[in-house]
Amino acid sequence: MTEFKLQAKKAESKPRELRRQGLIPAIVYGNDYNNIKIALEKRAFMRLFKEAGTSNLIELEIEGEKPVKTLIHETQIDSLNSGIIHIDFFKVNMKEKIHAEIPLKFVGESVAVIEHEGTLITPKTSIEVECLPSDLISELEVDISTLDDFEKDIRVSDLKISTGVEILDDAEEVIARVEEPRSDEEMAELETEVVEDVTSIEVENKGEEVPAEGEEGAEPESEKKKE
Repeated sequence: MTEFKLQAKKAESKPRELRRQGLIPAIVYGNDYNNIKIALEKRAFMRLFKEAGTSNLIELEIEGEKPVKTLIHETQIDSLNSGIIHIDFFKVNMKEKIHAEIPLKFVGESVAVIEHEGTLITPKTSIEVECLPSDLISELEVDISTLDDFEKDIRVSDLKISTGVEILDDAEEVIARVEEPRSDEEMAELETEVVEDVTSIEVENKGEEVPAEGEEGAEPESEKKKE
């Protein structure tokens, strides 16, 4: 398992001011640990996050504090620009088991995709595991070469994982399968435009109907001119 290091300083300004300075506000918390508000250099964090994700240990070197081993527990995203505006770090105890999301990496080639023009479907892209921090893995490879026809699939129970790591997902959940290509008839049906028959739409007149002149209830023109 790769371990990453990241420098941080204690947050002494409000979050908005930190962001103006090119910093990301964050918090470190954990069991039997006093929460610490910190600030991270944005570029340095984004470089690390691209490699570490949420499934690698990160050693935070906080000024004035002993380094702590953490996992990125949550990132808050700005809805306007999709940038990270806050991070939660969870301090781990190396002797206690943790829950973590492990990304799945699909490797190999499927005969059903290459030779039979099927479409690879991957309903799951990660699994939840429980293990000691030292047993944590950054990703789990899934070999799709076993998918040589449209009847086969790969389920959680088929995953091979190292000793000491327990998968918490339902064993029968499908991770990958290959969908059969559509027939010419099905494609033609999908491409057919649905033309709405406007003549079948009934329009209900919700307003009060005004009678035309000469009809019962209509006001004669001569009466309209009288004051």
